Amino acid sequence: MKLITVTIPCYNSQEYMKHAINSVLIGEKDVEIILVDDGSTDNTLSIANEYAEKYPDIIRVIHKENGGHGSAVNTGIANATGLFFKVLDSDDWFDEASFHKIINFIKYIVKENISLDMIINNYVYEKPSIHKKKPINYRSALPCNKFITWNDAKHFKMSQNLLMHSIIYKTQILRDCNLQLPEHTFYVDNIFAYVPLAYVKKMYYLNVDLYRYYIGRDDQSVNEKVMTNRIDQQIKVTKILIDAFHLEEDIANKKLRSYLTKYLAMIMIVSSALLINEGSEKNLAKRDELWNYLKLHDKKTYISITGTKCGLPLQFKSAAGKKLVVTFYHIFNRIYGFN
Repeated sequence: MKLITVTIPCYNSQEYMKHAINSVLIGEKDVEIILVDDGSTDNTLSIANEYAEKYPDIIRVIHKENGGHGSAVNTGIANATGLFFKVLDSDDWFDEASFHKIINFIKYIVKENISLDMIINNYVYEKPSIHKKKPINYRSALPCNKFITWNDAKHFKMSQNLLMHSIIYKTQILRDCNLQLPEHTFYVDNIFAYVPLAYVKKMYYLNVDLYRYYIGRDDQSVNEKVMTNRIDQQIKVTKILIDAFHLEEDIANKKLRSYLTKYLAMIMIVSSALLINEGSEKNLAKRDELWNYLKLHDKKTYISITGTKCGLPLQFKSAAGKKLVVTFYHIFNRIYGFN
């Protein structure tokens, strides 16, 4: 068995996919790389096949009809043979020294027969257009370099949400929770970073800046204009998160429940801010419908998010309430540069 499967979803990625692949190859035969060509129309598939021919013991190529990022991740999970599973987007890359540490750590737990559900690593927002890097770490939220449970977790700041970039799941966890991301839908990484956490019992925070997250392409899915145009997909993902749990009833651990509540609140902030910022009556109605959806599905979580526990009455319909939501979103964006 390989120590880790790294799935790289590729769609028309010919301009940058080599950087991503090369950053994983340093793991050599301890690593399985699955390149999922999601119906590309450029030279992506031929580049992937060239790598597979050169590294047949490391790289596998799966060609499929276009189904979107979630479909490519699903394909990776279904075909993974590694003990652990990591997603690397084709325009991002791994820090090589950090990846060596990840691999050596997995070797250690295999040798010592230590069971582990999730490894957490730091990530770095890379925005070359303005020569900006923003590292995100979890040192104030989690004990470093220790085997921990949710009971050991401290306070997660809004900037410290666990994202796809910072999570390495045990592959079996993803199968145990029957994770299936929707096809032809953006922002499914939020589902990946939310739903399986209820199945995670034992974790380890390895304090290394592994994942380098490229920000700045005009067509990038997190570009604010693009997100506004795809707001229905953002709403779809938000509703999937709402449907995943009745948090008060389903999540027994208080610290995990608190974390998931705050994560859902953050997604509601983003969805609400984009709908309010666009400003049309149609989108304001969608905002109201989304909050009503949460209220009907999970009233206790609705009260928790809109009350004092999460700090902001995010569903307010007043002009001041609308301004507050949008201002909060833009301040957070300026600080952390995710658009």
